[in-house]
Amino acid sequence: MTSSALIIDGYVDEPACLGVSPYISPYVREVAGVLSEHGYDPGYVTIDQVRSDPALVGGRGDLVVMIAGVTVPGTYVGGKPATLTEIQQLGILLRGPTTVIGGPIAFGYASGGGRKAVRQAIAGFDVTLAGSPAVALDSWLSGGEPEGATDYSLTDRWCTAGAGIVARHPAFPYVMCELETATGCSRAAVGGCSFCTEPFYGLPRYRSIEGIAEEVAALRAAGARHFRLGRQPDLLAYQSSGGEFPVPRPDVLADLFSAIRESAPDLATLHIDNINPGTIARHEEAAREALAVIVAGHTPGDTAALGMETADPVVVRANNLKAMPDDVFRAIEIINDIGGRRTRGIADLLPGLNFVIGLAGETTATFDANEAFLRRVFEAGLLVRRVNIRQVMPFEGTAIYERNTLGMHDARFRAFKEWTRRVFDRPMLGRVFPAGTILSDVVIETAGELSFGRQMGSYPILVGIPLALRAGTVLDAVVVDWGMRSVTALPCPVEINTLPVAALRWIPGVGKKRAATIAARRPFKSLAEFQKVAGETEIDEAMVF
Repeated sequence: MTSSALIIDGYVDEPACLGVSPYISPYVREVAGVLSEHGYDPGYVTIDQVRSDPALVGGRGDLVVMIAGVTVPGTYVGGKPATLTEIQQLGILLRGPTTVIGGPIAFGYASGGGRKAVRQAIAGFDVTLAGSPAVALDSWLSGGEPEGATDYSLTDRWCTAGAGIVARHPAFPYVMCELETATGCSRAAVGGCSFCTEPFYGLPRYRSIEGIAEEVAALRAAGARHFRLGRQPDLLAYQSSGGEFPVPRPDVLADLFSAIRESAPDLATLHIDNINPGTIARHEEAAREALAVIVAGHTPGDTAALGMETADPVVVRANNLKAMPDDVFRAIEIINDIGGRRTRGIADLLPGLNFVIGLAGETTATFDANEAFLRRVFEAGLLVRRVNIRQVMPFEGTAIYERNTLGMHDARFRAFKEWTRRVFDRPMLGRVFPAGTILSDVVIETAGELSFGRQMGSYPILVGIPLALRAGTVLDAVVVDWGMRSVTALPCPVEINTLPVAALRWIPGVGKKRAATIAARRPFKSLAEFQKVAGETEIDEAMVF
């Protein structure tokens, strides 16, 4: 007789406004595979669903497994991770079935950036999984201790067996499936970056191309069409070896992308995540070839997240970071060169920059250096998809746990963040998404008089549409304006004769007064007739009459 189990997904890999679209992690799929292998029929709910309807955990079955924890602080949109209070409340509420918790929560918990993550027992849960949640769960269900390191010979088959759980995600089929490619850090032998937990896993262990391809095939069979190669510190180093900065292997990356494409020939999204700028700077030609392979195999609108952390060489040295400012600048240039070509108006692959505040050695001069670096990038005419600025969240066992500058420069941190949003981000968005850019398949996530949505992908731009749209609506949109971290867009094609006046005013060069005139003169029979009233605009090609 099959037993029932429930997976509660309280984990989000990154702030959704900075990271990915609605998302399901490998942890969840691996755990679902373990449960199936041990005779359970796994159910699935997200913490957001539980917040909306606590009764969803009422028919919880014989076993509850919660995946929780935060490793990247930030503001979350369309998927907020479970707080420690919520986790403990669920642990107490779920009396009756056996309750198990695992995931990054095992490293510790902090409510946000700028605070130390504290390891503590989670009230109410019967079992805490240490290490790989799936390996630890399998060990415990087999009568052993609830602990275990990542072992791809096991987790590959569980990922495949648990792939069907994706269909239970509330945003399905618009769910990004994170594909793990590696664990561990090539710089683990020298301690890695002071704030990073990846060295906890030791030197890199890589998944096989066959294992990844089989997982993709299973996810595709379950209806998934959106994928991201994440869960690794540097995709360029995939299956490479040798020192802190392995030489990229373009041939292996070509095989990887080819295998994924063969497993899901009708995929809609294939994006990447982290790229080490130090790898690009030290192995420029091999990195160029590898980046070209990525551009040939992925889907456009992709972002290579570069862990810059700081533009202050003193802080780089004090925290054993991986790249000096000039290295990062060169990496930005190369990614622009390889990925800057536009496909249907959207750049293929652009860099994203990560700054971390609160590192050892930081002074007020650090922030001056950060601003100077961003000015240099902008004045060079380069494109950057986004800049992520976060305060460090120190975990026990990392060097930053004891040596940091948390709270020492709060006012300067806030000023730097505001400066970046106002002086760098807004004009850069205008450069990356010029007026008239068409964003295809925007999924509305927040309904209202001003509706918000995003495309599927890595670091998708937040799109504000000045119309009341239903959540779940999917539409094309044309960019008309920019905020600090978002764009304003109109449904495309732009139906001038039916568009509400409040939306007409967002057409570039129109404004409130001319919008009223346009509304009074409707209907227009042609673009030429419209232009007699409104003049030429940057979105004329997107209009229909």
